[in-house]
Amino acid sequence: MNKPKPINRGDLISILAPAKSIDKRIVDYAKDFLVQRGFQVKVSAHCIGRHHYYSGTDQERISDFQAAIDDSEVMAILCARGGYGSVRVFDRLDWTKFREQPKWIIGFSDITVFHHILQSMDIQSIHGTMPLNFESNSKEALQTMLMAAGGESFKIQVDSSEKNKEGSAKGELIGGNLSIIYSLLGSQYTFDFRNKILFIEDLSEQYYHIDRMLYALKLHGVFDQISGLVVGGMTDMKDTEVSFGKDVYDLVLEHLEGKQIPICFDFPCGHINDNRAMIVGADVFYQVTDIQVELSYV
Repeated sequence: MNKPKPINRGDLISILAPAKSIDKRIVDYAKDFLVQRGFQVKVSAHCIGRHHYYSGTDQERISDFQAAIDDSEVMAILCARGGYGSVRVFDRLDWTKFREQPKWIIGFSDITVFHHILQSMDIQSIHGTMPLNFESNSKEALQTMLMAAGGESFKIQVDSSEKNKEGSAKGELIGGNLSIIYSLLGSQYTFDFRNKILFIEDLSEQYYHIDRMLYALKLHGVFDQISGLVVGGMTDMKDTEVSFGKDVYDLVLEHLEGKQIPICFDFPCGHINDNRAMIVGADVFYQVTDIQVELSYV
């Protein structure tokens, strides 16, 4: 898997919004944060625009992303927020210059669409925090995002929980938002799950829909192929009026019953303040014990 060049002080970062609209104040805060750390920042032409739900029309958002891809001075593309809309953009871009000069694409949630297409190109990307969340993020979320883009090695260690399944694995890390992974199953951009360590996260879903999406992954053979599962933030999950009777923990363990792979819950990634960077396409060592969960880049 090809790794984009690390970003250094003085390098140019492009902030753009390929999906939902975002307030100028939030983008300005993120720009100031990055400038204070020695980076140059270019905000795309339509980043703080508005076209109904989106930051711009499809063509305007495509134009912004294409300009960042083609600009040889841009060393990283930081998506301002998720929401919905990346799927209307990602496969209408000309990736020719990006293949010639890979650069970090950073984001999560709806931006998981871009992690898919980059994996199909054998290029790493960063599932990490975005300007929308900078003000509320933990120090570790912001640090690991910059460390990942800067080519620094790091590991994530957190306390284990009783629901976890112990074990260890080495492999390539893939994943992101469960709803996006589910939506692209069967397409030409479906992740290659073979021998991968998969991480998932999601926001504001009904438990029955989590069950539906896990069934789809199971029927697709995903759980027969992966060597480990990391469950990140499953934030603001919703129950039905008549209780569904199972939560995320129950559903994951049910669908992976009998699988001899490490599984952890509540890992610090996703729609949470402590959203640590996960480098999609990187080789990692993953270990779950009764005391600690560790994910380290090798």
